[in-house]
Amino acid sequence: MNTEEGLKREIGFWGLTANIINVVIGSGIFVLPALVSEGLGSAGILAYLFCGFLITLIMLGFAELGSKINVTGGAYAYIEIAFGKYFGFLATNLLIFGTSLMATAAVANALAGTLAYLFPIFNDQLVRIAFFIAIFSGLAITNVIGVKKGITLVKLTTIAKLAPLLLLVIWGSTRMVFDNLTWHEIPAFSDIGKISLILFFAFQGAESSLSVGGEVKNPRKTVPKAILLSFMIILLLYIAVQLVSQGIIGDSFPNYKDAPLAEVAKRIMGPLGLTIMISGAAISMFGYLSSDTLNMPRVLFRSAKDKVIPIKALSLVHSNYATPYIAVIVYTSLGCFFAITGEFKQLAILSSSSVLLVYLGVAFAVMKLRSKTFETSNSFKISGGFTIPILSILTILWLLSNLTRQEMEGIIIALGILSFLFLVIKYFKLDKQNY
Repeated sequence: MNTEEGLKREIGFWGLTANIINVVIGSGIFVLPALVSEGLGSAGILAYLFCGFLITLIMLGFAELGSKINVTGGAYAYIEIAFGKYFGFLATNLLIFGTSLMATAAVANALAGTLAYLFPIFNDQLVRIAFFIAIFSGLAITNVIGVKKGITLVKLTTIAKLAPLLLLVIWGSTRMVFDNLTWHEIPAFSDIGKISLILFFAFQGAESSLSVGGEVKNPRKTVPKAILLSFMIILLLYIAVQLVSQGIIGDSFPNYKDAPLAEVAKRIMGPLGLTIMISGAAISMFGYLSSDTLNMPRVLFRSAKDKVIPIKALSLVHSNYATPYIAVIVYTSLGCFFAITGEFKQLAILSSSSVLLVYLGVAFAVMKLRSKTFETSNSFKISGGFTIPILSILTILWLLSNLTRQEMEGIIIALGILSFLFLVIKYFKLDKQNY
């Protein structure tokens, strides 16, 4: 079934659920447990519970809007429809450049670095460049020739990335020392906030997963169910991984920041466990790239279709494959370029703060779009009136308050630059040319 956008609704419940899990469980869970242990010790579980609480509030808002707004674009589309092109412009750029494109380039470099553990040839710069070109070209081709091909790749990588994590949890649970889970003290609320801001990096990503809303079958039912099931699985898995890892390594956990789960697997399974976990981390990172390449070009596509980004070519749909092929090619080309040229540190805090601003916009959009215009008999609606979105807003603002002054200034400057660009586009009427 083709939509009014010219796309095909070929993504079902399990496909969307796998897409959310795949993009959320990326590289973070393979690194962040040691940082959580360093900040909170055996009480690190509190940060997971807080992040789980916050993401549940946020995703309830996504579930409501996703059941009402059945077009491509996800969070961008929700904010643009609710508040207009200016806020849509901010949202799409925060999503693409603030949280996605640079993270994609960083994950690609992390993938090459992870493979170098097993294959030292990946330390050679020319080999890495060839690898980046090959992987981004392959992802582009897969997603150009059809969304069904892209979502099939997502399903396969989701299964492949969950397998080693489940093995670690099941096998490791028999080797835990429960004294390592004893709380030595109750951490301060401010410490929980600081660690949660870092850990939240491992929970973000669903906003890009829902960018394929225009290609989901029966979205009014599929979107809410897929969101709730996927985050239930993610939260339970994350908590289990943290508890098992802390129970095995104990207070020395922070000493293994580079590859903490690889150290856990090595202790319970020997060298084979190390190989399995490194391979699992590589598959997980590739899975992130596959989902990101499926999702984020749809944000570019929808932004161009709405003339928020004044480049008509990005809104084109392939006549045979019914995919936004120009947006896919442009996005993967930029990802490849930044992966090759970018020697930068991926700052989880800044990435999290960018996506939290988008989540803030979604929470406000839930309240704005509580109107008869968007209500349908089959749409999902959060109970309790405005309680959930208001609680989401307050919690996000509190979490953002843990940013340093320098980080706050960086975000304000970025928003100022984006606002200036938007005014330039409107002044020269670039959004009306060639349309």
